[in-house]
Amino acid sequence: MRRSTPAALRTLALLAAGTLALAGCAGQQGAQEGEAEGSASPTSTLTISAAASLQRSFDEIAQEFSAEHPETAIKAISYDGSSTLATQIVEGAPVDVFASADEKNMAVVTDAGLGQDPVIFATNTLVIAVPSGNPGKVQSLADLAGATTVLCAPQVPCGAASARLLENQGVSVKAASQEQNVTAVLQKVIAGEADAGLVYATDVAGQDKVESIVPAGAAEVVNSYPITALGEQPGAQDFVDFVLGPKGRQILEEHGFGDAAAGADG
Repeated sequence: MRRSTPAALRTLALLAAGTLALAGCAGQQGAQEGEAEGSASPTSTLTISAAASLQRSFDEIAQEFSAEHPETAIKAISYDGSSTLATQIVEGAPVDVFASADEKNMAVVTDAGLGQDPVIFATNTLVIAVPSGNPGKVQSLADLAGATTVLCAPQVPCGAASARLLENQGVSVKAASQEQNVTAVLQKVIAGEADAGLVYATDVAGQDKVESIVPAGAAEVVNSYPITALGEQPGAQDFVDFVLGPKGRQILEEHGFGDAAAGADG
């Protein structure tokens, strides 16, 4: 058997040392990357229930919140009529944050001993929505009496506000249908299934398939939107604070919501 020379042995030793050094660097880099990834991984998840009229603004708020709070993942946001959401929460639905379109349905939740003291974060008013081109020739609340009109159901915030607005103006309307949330009203108008519907000003903002008319008395019927964290889930109060903060306020205003300080109970 041929023996290795001292020079060859030294070469092999150097190669082995170099291989170990590279492996050590790679292992250290992998550990650092793993630590960085681990530090960005969510440590808590949130489930949010919000009034249907908040969908576009809250979808954007959720994106901004997630970018600033990688430790908290938003598992789901359920959008529906506030009365429906309040009933679900009281009956035990696992919800960490509730944003209602009125104080009445928020009270259903807080009176059941759930949530912290709610804070008003936005306001909204009603408009008459008509299909593009206004085929029903609706110009005022009075015209709704002779048109095919869709309204929110009375127990829904937009329905309660619509009833007050119509009563204040002395107009009686027999609705073709009463929907469980304002989004359903708007969709029927967009689809041409109704000549008109009463929806929030924020619902028609940026819509090209509907036109809106600000009815007389709308400024006197203002819906106030409260929000609260439910339970002790980490990140829930952070989300509430984000909605109340500068970025949340800016997004809400961009979507047409009014300043919370200007509103009264709706």
